[in-house]
Amino acid sequence: MSLFTYKAIDDLGNEVTGEITAESEEHAMEMIAQTGQIPESLKKKTASHSKSWKTSALDKLIPPVTSKDIVLFTMQFKTLLQSGISIIQIFQILEEQTENQKLCNVCTEIIKDLREGTSLFNAFSRHDTIFSNLYCTLIKTGELSGALPDILERLVFILEHEEKVKSDIKSAIRYPLIVIFFLIIAFFVLLTLVVPKFVILFQGAGIELPLPTKICIFLYLFLNHYWHYILGFTIAASIGLFLFIKTEKGKYTRDSLLMKIPFVGKLLVKSAMSRFASIFSILQSSGISVLESLKILADTLNNKAIANEFDKVKELLVEGRGIAAPLGKARYFPPMVVNMIAIGEQSGTLDDTLVEISKHYDVEVEYATKAFSEALGPTLVVALAAVVCFFAFAIFLPMWDLTKIVK
Repeated sequence: MSLFTYKAIDDLGNEVTGEITAESEEHAMEMIAQTGQIPESLKKKTASHSKSWKTSALDKLIPPVTSKDIVLFTMQFKTLLQSGISIIQIFQILEEQTENQKLCNVCTEIIKDLREGTSLFNAFSRHDTIFSNLYCTLIKTGELSGALPDILERLVFILEHEEKVKSDIKSAIRYPLIVIFFLIIAFFVLLTLVVPKFVILFQGAGIELPLPTKICIFLYLFLNHYWHYILGFTIAASIGLFLFIKTEKGKYTRDSLLMKIPFVGKLLVKSAMSRFASIFSILQSSGISVLESLKILADTLNNKAIANEFDKVKELLVEGRGIAAPLGKARYFPPMVVNMIAIGEQSGTLDDTLVEISKHYDVEVEYATKAFSEALGPTLVVALAAVVCFFAFAIFLPMWDLTKIVK
């Protein structure tokens, strides 16, 4: 998003100036024209003072803004706005009572922008690393419609809903990740510290080593002689993978592969459907067009594989086919979602239908996370038993042979 200054002619024939945040010059021209003004000139603004806090070395040491910080900030914003306090006073109060220093700095910048005559939407859009495209769009909708408190209430609902879904998924995978981490550590400790001491004893006895022991010796010697190559390769591969995932192709590849994994794929799809329905319902009830809603959804679903399907949907929407039929041709959207949206379109109750879809998939996500946890538990037990048995055979089978030789 870039900031542009413009000159335009309003509907009374007067020349007006202002600032607008858009993705490109063409997008900025379209946004100005949508307000009923005729754009005359447009210039990209550097506005270094509004971005200086982002690049300062001191700011990088400040703790980041979490989703919980944003939820609390929005709730306080809504409460203060409903009490009739002026907009600048609201941000002065938020500046004083916000605990997160980075968010406090944002309030300072917003106050400065508002005093210079910048719109609330543009003031928020300048901090797009903190406030999402969805957040800023709803702020703009509330500002233009005069129903900002209602929009903020819907925004709080979306933020809390997303936080709950993320929390449920994190809770489901936290325990398995801890078990896997310590399982890997135990494997390397046994392989590098315990097994070598027994190997010396077995080789000195001159007995024929069984296959598990030979595998342990091979792995130990391989790690002992080539650990620096393994470490270098691991670091290089991790950095390369991290940089690749930052690209659009990398995000698409990651999300596509994740959705093919048993249990995990179903969980991700159901979570995405829940977010899709809840956010889409809010956007529709706020008066935002379907095309603009799909653009916002593509940015907020955090799933590039599903977001790419919206491009196909938008092409069919331009042809005037409604929303249900294009979604039916897109991947990952279950038939139930498509059919319910079709019913909502026909009956004129699309908003209510989307809310029901969201509630349904909230329950589905809970069941899916529970099923994932229940399926992963026995799998981890089997993996742990396999590691224990492997090292037990590697150590005790030669000891059994050694005992027979001694006798």
